Amino acid sequence: MASDKQVTFVIVGGGIAGVTCAEQIASQFASDDVCLLTASPLVKTVTNFKQVSKTLEEFDVEEQPSSVLEEKYPNLKVIQSAVKLLRAKEHVSENGQTFHYKKLCICSGARPKLLTQDNPHVLGIRDTDSAQEFQKRLSKAKRIVVIGNGGIALELVYEVEGCEVIWAVKDRAIGNTFFDAGAAQFLIPSLEVDKKERSLPCKRARYTTDKTGDSRDYNLGSALGPDWHEGIELRGTEQNSSGVHIEYECEVDKIYTQQEFLQSQLDTNKSELGLWPAYVQLTNGKIYGCDFVVSATGVVPNTDPFLSGNNFELAGDHGLRVDDHMRTSEQDVYAAGDVCTAGWEPSALWQQMRLWTQARQMGWYAARCMAADVLEEPIELDFCFELFSHITKFFNYKVVLLGKFNAQGLGQDHELLVRCTKGQEYVKVVLTGGRMVGAVLIGETDLEETFENLILNQMDLSRYGEELLNPNIDIEDYFD
Repeated sequence: MASDKQVTFVIVGGGIAGVTCAEQIASQFASDDVCLLTASPLVKTVTNFKQVSKTLEEFDVEEQPSSVLEEKYPNLKVIQSAVKLLRAKEHVSENGQTFHYKKLCICSGARPKLLTQDNPHVLGIRDTDSAQEFQKRLSKAKRIVVIGNGGIALELVYEVEGCEVIWAVKDRAIGNTFFDAGAAQFLIPSLEVDKKERSLPCKRARYTTDKTGDSRDYNLGSALGPDWHEGIELRGTEQNSSGVHIEYECEVDKIYTQQEFLQSQLDTNKSELGLWPAYVQLTNGKIYGCDFVVSATGVVPNTDPFLSGNNFELAGDHGLRVDDHMRTSEQDVYAAGDVCTAGWEPSALWQQMRLWTQARQMGWYAARCMAADVLEEPIELDFCFELFSHITKFFNYKVVLLGKFNAQGLGQDHELLVRCTKGQEYVKVVLTGGRMVGAVLIGETDLEETFENLILNQMDLSRYGEELLNPNIDIEDYFD
C-alpha cells in the first residue's frame, strides 16, 4: 500500500521552471513542506544570474544533484520519480507514493517532435543523455543529416567539426524562428570559415548518472542548458572540417535503412550515393546517404501524464492553457514553462516562445501567484511579460531579440531599418507608426538598453528616419 503524504506545495519537473518555482516557494514558506517531483536524478539550476536591463537577463544553467537543493532549503524534498497519476479534483498526485497537496504546479517541460518514432537511425536531442548519445555517434560519423531550423539545429550545425553536415530547413532562410533573411545572410559566412582549434571551456558543472532505461525515452530528462554543446567535443571521423550544405524549403519525405534503400524502386543511381547506414529522401527529390539523422524539429508540451481523468483546458499547441496568474482550468493546479500556453491577452510587445528565459520567469511568477493565493493577497501580471526580450548566442555572435523582432503579427503595417557591417554586427529595428516595436541585435552593438527604452517608452521616432541607425551618431548618448 502506497504511503500517503500531506504537502502544502507540490511542483512537478526538475527543469528551470520547476526548480525556480520550488526555490521561490520554499524560501517564502520556510515552515511548509514543499515537494519537487522529477524524473531525472539531476535538476537544472540558474547560476550567474545577471539583470542586464529592465527586462533582459542573462544566466547559465547548471545540472546539479538534487541534494544541493535540499541542503539549501531544509523544507524542500526532491523525489526522483515521474508522476503516474493526477486526480486534480481530489488534490492528489501519485507516483508510487500518494501526495495530498494544497497547491500543485506542473512544470514538466516539452518533448521533441521526432520525425519518426523508434527508428534507430533518427536521434532527437533534448536532454543530457541524448546529447551524450549524439556525441558518441558523431565520433564515428562522416556525414549526418540535420532536420530543423530552431535553436538546437542552429547551434549544432555550427559546432560540429570533422563531419559533413547536410542541413534541411523548411524555410527560405536559416534560423527562421529568430531571424529574417537579412540576418541569416549575415550569419551564413560563419559556417564556411574553418573554425580555429578551440579549447573546450565548460561553464557549468557536469555530473554523470547511472544509465537507467533506453536513451531514446525522450520523456525523461528536462531540456538541455543553453550552452549544452560547451565542454563536449562534437567531432566526426574526418580530419578536416567537412562543411555544411544547406537544402532550403524542403522537409523529409522518407528515411530508408540501407537494406530498404537498396531494395527500393527509386529512380536513382544508387552506386553513386555510396553505402550508408541510412538514406534520407527530401521533398525536393534529393537523396542523401548518412550515418544518422538528427531530428531538431521543435517540441510538444509534455502534458500527456496529467490529462487522464482530469478536465484541463488545452491550447491549440497542446499546452496547458493558463490565465494571467498561471492557473490552469483545474482548481489549485498551476503550470509554468514549456508545458503551458499563455491564455491571457498578451501585451502588444510580448509573445510566448519556449525559451530558457521564459521558463525561469514563468516558474518564478507561478510561485508568486501560488503564494499570493495562499496568503489571500492581490497580484498583478509581472513586468517581464510587458516586453519580449531574450539574449542568446548563435555562431559565436551575441544575439539580442526585443519585442516584435520579426514583425510578428504586424502584417504590412511596419517598416524596417537595417544596419549591417559584414562579420561584425547586424542591427534591425521594426517600426510601426514611427514607433519602435522590435529589434534584432547581432554582435557587440551595446544598443540593447537604449532600444529597450525606446520600445517601452513608445517615443515617436519619425523625424529621425534612417539617421536612427547612423553609425556616426552615438544613439545611446542621444536618447539618454
